[in-house]
Amino acid sequence: MPQPNPRDAVLLTVTSDTLVAADLGPRGRADGREDSRPGSREEGPYRRLFALPGTRAFTAGNLIARLPMGMFSVSAVVMIAGTRDSYALAGAVTATGLAATAVVAPWTARLVDRYGQARVALPATVFAVLGSLALLLCVRHDAPDWTLFASYAATATTPNTGGMSRARWAHLLKGDAEALHTANSFEQAADELCFMLGPVLAAFLCGAFFPEAGTLVGAVLLLAGVLLFTAQRSTEPPVARRAPGGAPFRVPGMRPLLAVCLATGAVFGSLEVVTLAFADDRGHRSAAGAVLALQAAGSCAAGLLYGAIRPAGPARARLPWCLAAMTALMTLPLLAAGLTGSLPVLAGTLLLAGMATAPTMVTTMTLVQRYTPEGRLNEGMTLAVTGLLGGIACGSAAGGWTVEHVSATAGYGVPVAAAATALIVSAALFGRSNRFPFEPSNRPADSRAPH
Repeated sequence: MPQPNPRDAVLLTVTSDTLVAADLGPRGRADGREDSRPGSREEGPYRRLFALPGTRAFTAGNLIARLPMGMFSVSAVVMIAGTRDSYALAGAVTATGLAATAVVAPWTARLVDRYGQARVALPATVFAVLGSLALLLCVRHDAPDWTLFASYAATATTPNTGGMSRARWAHLLKGDAEALHTANSFEQAADELCFMLGPVLAAFLCGAFFPEAGTLVGAVLLLAGVLLFTAQRSTEPPVARRAPGGAPFRVPGMRPLLAVCLATGAVFGSLEVVTLAFADDRGHRSAAGAVLALQAAGSCAAGLLYGAIRPAGPARARLPWCLAAMTALMTLPLLAAGLTGSLPVLAGTLLLAGMATAPTMVTTMTLVQRYTPEGRLNEGMTLAVTGLLGGIACGSAAGGWTVEHVSATAGYGVPVAAAATALIVSAALFGRSNRFPFEPSNRPADSRAPH
């Protein structure tokens, strides 16, 4: 028997000799729109987002798998420096892993696009976990130094779980630019949350139990999270064995975006090193983690708020404004360090400065999705992450050099310069509407959605 539409539901009954019709549908306004009274308000954007079938399950798996991304480097440094008594060796090993990831990650993402997330991500994760366990055993049993480099380089096959999650949202929300904006904002907030909690958890595990505890727990969480994530096959994007478009790196407009990612990554890398040095210079080295966590907390909160609103104009027009805001706010830590020298005041300015990073990254990733050819989204997103990682490495080196040769206070000029560089690149290359097409010509027209 067909069921009545709840919006048009009418209950008919008889009282004595009178026929009564009771309208049980939602009450509306005279102009035809939904009633805005508290009892009948529409659901919020995030509630609507996770009302889609399967989204909560793959998000849970992705968050579990993403948390170790903020744990591994800190755990490796603590583990190697604690047992080999050499921060130089620990830094060299982690830098080698970062370089290997920059080379291997795009190829892993290309295989994910071609053969599917479940078929590629799971074996790639197993290989990376074995590399982490090999590093743990080499450190534990005092193996030669070269084995540490080889073991940590093997972890470069770790799949970009954040990119795979964004690819699922893009598949599920195709044609709904507003919902996709909310999803991208949530993913950026999740990134900030994981990179805020990961180092704290790693430091706690290595200090409270044994030096290898952070790496061990991180490997277990990564494998468990990817297992749960890839098990959600209903939300997995379809496989494109032969993608209709060319390589994302060659698409007009992609390389300027990667340059922006490189400069933005330098902001993050330099800010971390300089803050550690500033706190150590003030005799509060142990508080550096909490101070950096405030910057990530500000970014996380701003990302969630940014996803709940509908920004005006296309993403390409918003990017220079976001970068201008980030450049302006990055001057606050420089002023706080130079004028007050107070760590609590610096922490407050880092909280404010962090509020510009999430909107900038959300807008950048939205543009990466727009310019990436159909069927190669994981590869495009991973290229952006690779650019960020390269920028983090460059920013760390520049920040460390400035701290050592000038001062920790002057070091806060490095993130300002990096943010200004990203602003100049975006303004020069995306400022004119006809500089690059809004969408690459090799993306099918039916997948275009204004944003």
